[in-house]
Amino acid sequence: MVRRLVLVLGDQLSPALSALRAADRARDRVVMAEVRSEASYVPHHPKKIALIFAAMRHFAAELQADGWDVAYTRYDDPENAGSIPAELMRRAMETGARQVLLTEPGEWRLIEALEDCPLATSTLPDDRFLCARPAFEAWAEGRKELRMEWFYREMRRRTGYLMKGREPAGGKWNFDASNRKPAARDLLRSAPMQFTPDAVTEEVLDLVAAEFGENFGTLRPFGFAVTRSQARRALAHFVRHQLPGFGPSQDGMLENEPYLEHALISGYMNIGLLCPREVCDAVQAAWEAGEVPISSAEGFIRQVIGWREFVRGVYFLEGPDYPRRNALNHRRKLPPLYWGAETGMNCLAQVVAQTRDLAYAHHIQRLMITGNFALLAGIDPAEVHGWYLSVYFDAFEWVEAPNTVGMSQFADGGVVGSKPYVSSANYIDRMSDYCTGCRYDPKTRTGEGACPFNLLYWAFMERHRARFASNHRMGQVYATWDRMEPGHRETVLAGAETFLTDLSAGKPV
Repeated sequence: MVRRLVLVLGDQLSPALSALRAADRARDRVVMAEVRSEASYVPHHPKKIALIFAAMRHFAAELQADGWDVAYTRYDDPENAGSIPAELMRRAMETGARQVLLTEPGEWRLIEALEDCPLATSTLPDDRFLCARPAFEAWAEGRKELRMEWFYREMRRRTGYLMKGREPAGGKWNFDASNRKPAARDLLRSAPMQFTPDAVTEEVLDLVAAEFGENFGTLRPFGFAVTRSQARRALAHFVRHQLPGFGPSQDGMLENEPYLEHALISGYMNIGLLCPREVCDAVQAAWEAGEVPISSAEGFIRQVIGWREFVRGVYFLEGPDYPRRNALNHRRKLPPLYWGAETGMNCLAQVVAQTRDLAYAHHIQRLMITGNFALLAGIDPAEVHGWYLSVYFDAFEWVEAPNTVGMSQFADGGVVGSKPYVSSANYIDRMSDYCTGCRYDPKTRTGEGACPFNLLYWAFMERHRARFASNHRMGQVYATWDRMEPGHRETVLAGAETFLTDLSAGKPV
C-alpha cells in the first residue's frame, strides 16, 4: 500500500533532492508529470520544453532502476490531468495516499497552486542551493541596500572558494581589470559540449514538434545534455577547455560565435542535473592545480555563488508580486522585432536570431542588447519579463525575474541594482563586432544613420532625470548632457521621439 506521494518537479531532477532523501522506497510512490499548465503558462521555446521533458523521462527511468516506484505521466497521455495539483489528486485516487512529500518549488506560482491542493503536504527546503532562504533573509535584515558584491564576499568567506583564510586569494575580490575585455576571436578556445539525442529524446522532440511547433524558436538540431552523466561531462569539458579563457571573453559579443567561452550549464543547474557546489568544486580544483588563472575562476564562481544565489534570495524575499513591478512606469508594448521581425539594428537582429535558433544568449547579450534596448525604449517590464521567461532554455522565474525586472529593467526601483544598466552605442561598438556593416552608425548622434541607442540613451536620461540626477553613479552623465548645446539636445530628443513613434506604430526600425 502506498503511504505517500513524493512529488518531483521538472526542475528538481537531482538524486539527492530533499524529498527523495526523506522518502521511503518501499512505501512511497514518486509522481512526475509533463503537464499543460507548466508547458504553456508562457510560450516556452521548443528547445526548453524538449530539454525538460527529455531530462524528466531519463531521470524517471534512473529512479526506477534505483528501486523507486514511479508514476510518470507523459504529455500526450489521454488521462493527463493538466496540472501538478490535479495529477497529485489523480494519483491519490489510484493509490489511496492522502499525503504528499515535496521539495519546495522554485516559483511562487507553483507554491501557491500547491497550497490549494486538498491533500496534506509536507514541504522540505530546497537545500541544493548554497544559501538557504532563512540565511539570505538574515543577511538582508536591516540593510538599506541589497548589493550583490557584499553578499558575494560573504558567500566566498562562507564557502571558502578562492580564499586564503579570511582574505581573498590573489589579494582581490574581483579581477574585472583582467576580465571583461572587448570581443576578439583570438581569445576563443573551444565550444560547449553537445550531445546526440537518443531514442527517448527523439521521441520527445517529435512530441514537442507536434504540440509546440508554433512557438517561437527552432527545435532541431538539439544538443543539450538530458542526463546527469551528460551534464557532468559537459562540466568537465568546460573546465578543461573553456574555463581558462572564460574571464577575458565573458562580456564579448561576436557574430556567428554565440557561446564564446561560456559553459552552457546554467540550464543543467536550474533543472537539477548539476548542483552549484559540484560546479564550483570543479572550478576550484582546476585553479588549485594551476590549470586555470584566478581571474577566470573568480569570474565564473562569482556568477554561481554571487549572482545565482543572490537573485534567488531577492526573489523569495520580495514576494509574489515582484515580477509585476514597474517603478519607471514603462508601458510600451514589446515590439515584433523581439519575435524575429526585421530590424536594421544588427545587434538586436543577431541576438534575437541566436535566441530563436539556440534558446540561448549569454548574460551581456541579454543585459546590454535586448534588455538595454527595452529599458531605453520604455517597454513594459511585464512584457519583457514574459519574453525572457519564454525564450531561454535556462529561464525559471526565480532566476529570470530578478535579472529582468531588477537588473535589466530597473522595474524594482533599485532592489537589485544601484542604477539602471543602460548604454549608448559606444558600449556595444566596443564590446562587439555587431556595429560593422549595420544600417546605423554608432558614431552618429543625430540625423540620418544615427544609432537608435544613442538617441534613446539621452532621451531615457532626460525622461527620468528627477529620479536619477542625484544618483552619485550617474551625476557625470547628466553633467555631460547639460554641457551639450541646447539645440543639439532638442534634436536628439526629437529624433528619439520619432523613432519611438515608429516603433509603437509597428514600422520597421
